[in-house]
Amino acid sequence: MGRPQTAEVTTAHSVSAPAARPTPAGPRRHGAGFWVTGLTFLLLMAFAAVPSPLYTLYAARDGYGPFTVTVIFAAYAVGVVASLFFVGHLSDRVGRRPLILLAVTLEVLAAVGFLVWDDLAGLLVARVVSGVGIGALTATATAYLAELDGARSRPAPGRAAVVATVANLGGIGLGPVLSGLLAAPSAHPLVVPYAVFGVVMVALLVATLFVPETVLHRPGLLPYRPQRVAIGSELRGRFAASGVGAFTAFAVFGLFSSVAASFVRDELGQPSLIVAGAVAGTPFLAGALGQTLVAARTQESQLRLAAVLIVAGPAGLFGGVVLASTWLFVLGGLLAGGAAGLLFKAALGRTASLVPPGERAEALALVFLVAYAGLVVPVLAVGVGLVYVPTAVVLGVFVVLVALAGGWSASAMRRA
Repeated sequence: MGRPQTAEVTTAHSVSAPAARPTPAGPRRHGAGFWVTGLTFLLLMAFAAVPSPLYTLYAARDGYGPFTVTVIFAAYAVGVVASLFFVGHLSDRVGRRPLILLAVTLEVLAAVGFLVWDDLAGLLVARVVSGVGIGALTATATAYLAELDGARSRPAPGRAAVVATVANLGGIGLGPVLSGLLAAPSAHPLVVPYAVFGVVMVALLVATLFVPETVLHRPGLLPYRPQRVAIGSELRGRFAASGVGAFTAFAVFGLFSSVAASFVRDELGQPSLIVAGAVAGTPFLAGALGQTLVAARTQESQLRLAAVLIVAGPAGLFGGVVLASTWLFVLGGLLAGGAAGLLFKAALGRTASLVPPGERAEALALVFLVAYAGLVVPVLAVGVGLVYVPTAVVLGVFVVLVALAGGWSASAMRRA
């Protein structure tokens, strides 16, 4: 097996936010602003995943080993987590639009970094900057969409949640696909994807300037503090199932992304960046689509489905590697991605239901901390394992651990 590739995951979460109030701009501008914000959310998440199919080119050019590639990915995750804790919650004070503008600006700077400083140090810096931008984006955009839709003349229940889900996971799935399509026919595959996204994001930056603000009554200057991460000691036992579910879901996303491009290239002899990008985006698209398709079902029913898929999906990945079957590998990614999306959605919902509203943001921040540990630690472990242990053994161990952890988590959340 060759060098692992990685994609990026961030999922929108519920936030406590001031209720949207119509402004003198009128409901029509709120409607247009809703779609501008949704498109911005989608394309910024897509840009965060643009490097996924390109890591094989960086590795071939500069001789990176598997562990170096996973460290580049970990730099992104560090940026996201730091931003979630130190920046993301500030939109309640300064407004939604300023944070969205900050996020877009940081992603544009990351694109410039990829273009002008593409050695290892530059990649690390660009990934951190991109992570900080995404951390500022996710909670803010989720709240902004809900408030903009609520201020429209005809708000639709659930529309904002669906758009946020599709923009988030769907954007991450779309990014590698677009990256492969842009890079494959180009004589400069490490330039064109970033340049195109950079231009598009500048246009989004300008469009966001005209989106109405929804936080109209902001508190005065208050002492700054980071977002706290906590859950009451009496609830920690019940939180364990949600924590394991979040960890497992992000481990599935991270692991699939880490092996997808190299599997397509090395095991199947498919050097196509288009194929690599499409395969890398599979679980994220499945996670977004799966949540949307089963939204009307009860949470217990969704968790039963997740318990089945979290076994079948990773098993399909393992079978695809052992049998060198592209279709089995992709099918496994679809099933595993669907399971991961349902598990993480349930983890957020169960955690939010455990705590009073005043403590919800702190508890959800803890979910994200655990989730990002699941995203980074298994990917780093796989990167090290692939250096010393056959691929089938590494993935076999992963499949067993994910099936056990995911199955237990789904069952425990269903019983709680």
